[in-house]
Amino acid sequence: MRSMTGCGRCQLQSGDWEITVELKAVNHRFLDLSCRLPRSLAFLEETIRQSIAAQMKRGHVDVFVTVRRVNTADRQVQVDEALARAYADAAASLESILPGAKLSLDQLMKMEGVVTLAEADMDEDAVAQLCRRAADGAVSQLCDMRDKEGANLRADLSAHLDAAAALHEKILQRAPLVVEEYRTRLLSRLQQLVTDAVEPQRLAQEVAIMADRCAIDEELSRLDSHIGQLRRYFDATGEVGKKMDFLIQEMNRETNTIGSKASDAAIAQCVVDLKSEIEKLREQVQNVE
Repeated sequence: MRSMTGCGRCQLQSGDWEITVELKAVNHRFLDLSCRLPRSLAFLEETIRQSIAAQMKRGHVDVFVTVRRVNTADRQVQVDEALARAYADAAASLESILPGAKLSLDQLMKMEGVVTLAEADMDEDAVAQLCRRAADGAVSQLCDMRDKEGANLRADLSAHLDAAAALHEKILQRAPLVVEEYRTRLLSRLQQLVTDAVEPQRLAQEVAIMADRCAIDEELSRLDSHIGQLRRYFDATGEVGKKMDFLIQEMNRETNTIGSKASDAAIAQCVVDLKSEIEKLREQVQNVE
């Protein structure tokens, strides 16, 4: 079992380039990737998507990529002499109007467009290969965290499922007593209302009608089956979150039916507690991949 939340980071350097890939994941119905890349690095998006999709099936993942040139030897400072001369001429003209206002060399170099830093073109193939390795490393770290979180989820889900199974067993033991208690109450009431002896056949008929109306054997059987199936998914691999969510919906459906059919205060209280445990299961399963 694996959670859908976690984060991963990998930084690699090769040749002139250093790449950092950071991933942050939360739960989502499907695999949803959000790559926040500058326009100059847009060519890396498909590489990153392939790397993530190879190891993950569900979750919303935010991707952050930083590319830095570590070798500055091939950088060149370029000066636009014509533009610098134009700025200087403009400054000289202003000096005749505003005496004492001079343009220093330091100020001139800071004027827009006068000095630029030129770099060699990016080797996209080399950067893409390095990015794939960094993305694989970040995804691997993310998956390790998701596995650890999945173990915690499994323990919590198991505790709530054990509680649900105990409540199911309690209802199962209580159900047969409901009809017998109804028979006893009905007989006592009839004896108080009539002086003649109560016909056994008529009494049995009334009890049978009541027993049929409040019978929950099928619902309890299906609920037990769902609990067993859900428990088996705890040790399954792959994408199991959707299947577990479906089973929990079915558990809730059976529990609602039991609550509506069983005319018994003790069973009604068990149903309330059972619905509480099912809701806790449902909330946690939303984070399972």
